[in-house]
Amino acid sequence: MSTFGQYFRVTTYGESHGKSVGAIVDGVPPGLKLTEDDIQPQMTRRRPGQSALTTPRDEKDRVEIQSGTEFGVTLGTPIGLRVMNQDQRPKDYGSSTMDMFPRPSHADWTYLEKYGVKASSGGGRSSARETIGRVAAGAIAEKYLTVAHGVEIVAFTNSVGPEHLFPPTREHPTPSTNPEFLDLIGKISRNEVDANLPIRCPDAEAGKRMASLIEEFRDKNDSIGGTVTCVIRNCPSGLGEPCFDKLEATLAHAMLSIPATKGFEIGSGFGGCSVPGSIHNDPFIKAPSTTDPLRPGVTRPRLTTKTNNSGGIQGGITNGAPIYFTVAFKPAATIGQAQQTATYDEANGVLEAKGRHDPCVIPRAVPIVESMAALVIMDAVLAQSARQAARTLLPPIQDVTIPVSMTHNNLTTSSEKPEEKA
Repeated sequence: MSTFGQYFRVTTYGESHGKSVGAIVDGVPPGLKLTEDDIQPQMTRRRPGQSALTTPRDEKDRVEIQSGTEFGVTLGTPIGLRVMNQDQRPKDYGSSTMDMFPRPSHADWTYLEKYGVKASSGGGRSSARETIGRVAAGAIAEKYLTVAHGVEIVAFTNSVGPEHLFPPTREHPTPSTNPEFLDLIGKISRNEVDANLPIRCPDAEAGKRMASLIEEFRDKNDSIGGTVTCVIRNCPSGLGEPCFDKLEATLAHAMLSIPATKGFEIGSGFGGCSVPGSIHNDPFIKAPSTTDPLRPGVTRPRLTTKTNNSGGIQGGITNGAPIYFTVAFKPAATIGQAQQTATYDEANGVLEAKGRHDPCVIPRAVPIVESMAALVIMDAVLAQSARQAARTLLPPIQDVTIPVSMTHNNLTTSSEKPEEKA
């Protein structure tokens, strides 16, 4: 379906070469300061035509807020977001050749099989242009998460083809054990990522190698894939809904719903399978006390982990450590090379696709990954906030037979000290 989320619900609409694309966002908390200026930066980072390494389609992707705010403040009612398509060219797909063939590895054939009819140009809803609504909605979610919890979400290009920022080694089969990687995700900012445009790799030399590789495939009318890594910092602990909506499961759902994705790994990921449990386990250590978000002036003890192979999530629930994951994107399906394939009428033939397409989707996928991460965290925050608010209406559990590890009733105000045990 075209709706994502339970508490923070986003419904996207529009086709690649239609009049407009956008989203309806329901569940935005009232009282949040919000204008188009809060949303546009991510739209601009996602838009086509940014460089010679992306599709030349020239769209400014100016977002308009249609409803749900007044005087720059959210009302708590659904927010309508619209972006007009200005440089659509459906005629590129109307040639006698393009009209005869389902494009290899594209969704032309499967959409036709599912619906019995499909958009005649640009892939329709299967086009990456559908992600505009996701990015706009994600910017709203991120604004709330930043203001309310200080959450930081940063994604970057990790690899293009065989060029990796952190290639696996015998010593570090997974980046989660690599001090350089852990240092990077602990402090990387979007300004640093965007300092190496157009590739969005935080290492300039690796970025140059990746850019050269994309140029090579572009000049051959071909395409190449890669990976995007994302880190979420300052995420509240306790998020995630076991057993079937564990936070890593909802993150995987979100990321694999992005067009062209083919893989997802979190924390140590697949490389962690090569690490023994004695190294992979994350021991707990004492952390500074934290203020209870629903009880001002009340603090409680906290733990954190010495290492973070779990990627900030254990048992499907956030533990307060940075969440990090990597998403794999395949090479863009539409390429200009002649390909031996079959027509809709089952005849053998040769397709040389027309249209304007990215030789590598990775640089423009970075803000899309960030936006989907924001939607997941926002939905989880609202779910947990509802649970915590309901819990505060109940009296503290006083039964002395209950082990201390069962509850967080051992709360103290900043002016109170726990009674010393005899």
